[in-house]
Amino acid sequence: MDLGLNNKIVLVTAASQGLGKASALSIANEGATVIICSRNKDKISKSAKDIELQTGSKVSFFQTDLSNEKDINKMIENIIKKHGRIDVLVNNTGGPKAGFFDEINDDDWISTFESTFLSAVRLTRAVLPSMRRNKWGRIINISSVSAKQPIDNLILSNGVRMSVHGWAKTLSNQIASDNILINNVCPGFTRTERVEDLVSMQAKDLNISEDQVVETISSNIPAKRVGKPEELADLVTFLASEKSSYITGQSIAVDGGVSSLPI
Repeated sequence: MDLGLNNKIVLVTAASQGLGKASALSIANEGATVIICSRNKDKISKSAKDIELQTGSKVSFFQTDLSNEKDINKMIENIIKKHGRIDVLVNNTGGPKAGFFDEINDDDWISTFESTFLSAVRLTRAVLPSMRRNKWGRIINISSVSAKQPIDNLILSNGVRMSVHGWAKTLSNQIASDNILINNVCPGFTRTERVEDLVSMQAKDLNISEDQVVETISSNIPAKRVGKPEELADLVTFLASEKSSYITGQSIAVDGGVSSLPI
């Protein structure tokens, strides 16, 4: 299937590892011109080289702090100056820290709001003029199943990601007539560096092995396993493509069936 991504200009944020990197890799495999960013210059440079080696595509990168509006605007200006437009934006950030309500302070809430919510708003605001000029655009927010079915010790993620969904649904109604589509993808437990860190924390707290933690998690998933990054990335790539032309304002779970269970 030709997804129509050949020669599209695609920005994937927070792509030094995990779901961001997997998404950039999948999109690059379709022939798109991919640009990635991260706060860590060494990590994002390595990620770009890895993707180039695996796909044969040229991948550009920026060192960008997504909680800093000036950094975001400078990156977008440079991309448009070089390429003339941005066709696809994949909004992604590192997950907020784990913790229960009593363990979270105001600084944690403000930091999460800036990195998870405001980054998506600012990036989208910056790319929309280019998309409107071309009457074509795709915006995909990598969210979490926690926005559909809250997870006990991820209260920051549960709260702020729901705000992203409300914003995206509202915006989808305002930009669809310009052929600009915006959707959320909601990964469940997926084998990323972040999930491995959470598994390690839980194993230490419960004084059990990490394999036992994964087995317990898997037993509560209808598919009886954790996900693979490429399974989420393939959905991101489809939503970024010409083939997704009548899908907007949606929040699609890739979680092995977890969020379909009654709360």
